[in-house]
Amino acid sequence: MKILQLCKKFPYPLKDGESIAVTYLSKALNQLGNQITLLTMNTKKHYFNIGELPADYNQYQAIHFTDVDNEVKPFDAFLNLFSDDSYHISRFISISFEQKLIEILKSEEFDVVQIETVHLAHYIPIIRRYSEAKIAMRAHNVEFEIWQRIADNTRFFPKKWYINHLTKKLKKYEVDQLQNYDMMVAITQRDLDFFKKLGYKNKGVVTPIGLDINDYLPNYDTYNKAPSLSFIGALDWMPNYEGLMWFLDNVWDRLIERFPSLKFHIAGRHTPPSLMNLNKKNVIVYGEIPDAGKFINEHSIMVVPLLSGGGMRAKILEGMALGKVVLSTQLGLEGIAGKHQQDVLIADTPEAIIENIAFALDDKIRLQTIGRNAREFVAENFDNLNIARRLEGEYAKMLDLKPTLSK
Repeated sequence: MKILQLCKKFPYPLKDGESIAVTYLSKALNQLGNQITLLTMNTKKHYFNIGELPADYNQYQAIHFTDVDNEVKPFDAFLNLFSDDSYHISRFISISFEQKLIEILKSEEFDVVQIETVHLAHYIPIIRRYSEAKIAMRAHNVEFEIWQRIADNTRFFPKKWYINHLTKKLKKYEVDQLQNYDMMVAITQRDLDFFKKLGYKNKGVVTPIGLDINDYLPNYDTYNKAPSLSFIGALDWMPNYEGLMWFLDNVWDRLIERFPSLKFHIAGRHTPPSLMNLNKKNVIVYGEIPDAGKFINEHSIMVVPLLSGGGMRAKILEGMALGKVVLSTQLGLEGIAGKHQQDVLIADTPEAIIENIAFALDDKIRLQTIGRNAREFVAENFDNLNIARRLEGEYAKMLDLKPTLSK
């Protein structure tokens, strides 16, 4: 089938969960014989030079993009206070993107238009006007819920009020859009069930983030060295920054009292100067690093202390695929049903985090066993080809296509 994929930012390089989710699914769908066309915004914040794409990024029959300046502007944000529009959405309304979409739909017929995230739902009327294609919304999260969790964890009242104000408008928009999709492609079962409670009535399928396990080569020699902790994530994404600072403020000092030689290595895009200049014992902050896989591979335990956010954490899957021990909150592991102290470590309080790290550090063989189990878990449950094959089957049913031979 022919699929047009719409993205709100260029899905390369693979430095965040959205790019990983978009890339591995499109690669697998193409591998199954489908023709994928990409139309993406190339935003000022995540700008990418298409000439730097590697040769093996070849899953698309065509790549189209338009430059979009969607940066948060204080004056626009202030004016939005007096509007019913969601500022989260209005920043992605672009005349040039709309014109390019119309041009593509006029020149080619598609079976499915797969929209990556609700931020691009604004363009559904355009798709309906110029195409007979079915519309699938790939919901990477319940977007308003991320911001509601952030608001709940915010103590400074003016900031809390403002986030709540934005969240209410985003929720209204997200709920109002629900009946405009022919299919909801949710990342987790929990998210799909939530959308149904909010009123979604059409076809819904769960399509988690998938990986090609062969792209991830674990370094088990890490477990023969002195154990260390790592954190990696974009630090301009509020849930990452919030969770990391909570860990540093509430866990780290107590942890190194018990394990004085333990070191904590932090990496991430857009690391703020305050964190780069952090002066905490045994904490090393790198900022953006060139090779995330290499960084993860150098440390035995990967910490994901998320207190807010939604959907599924690609970085957790990548850490597990690299055979590392992932310690996460229950919220961080939404959609990843690994068994506690077998495939992952799960802890939600400072005391539980410290005790689980102690459990892991008590035995190097145990530590490596959890890491090896983690890799097997990802290979069995999050293979991108198997996930794409199931989605392809659901698309075929929606389109009333005859089944093809198994690929």
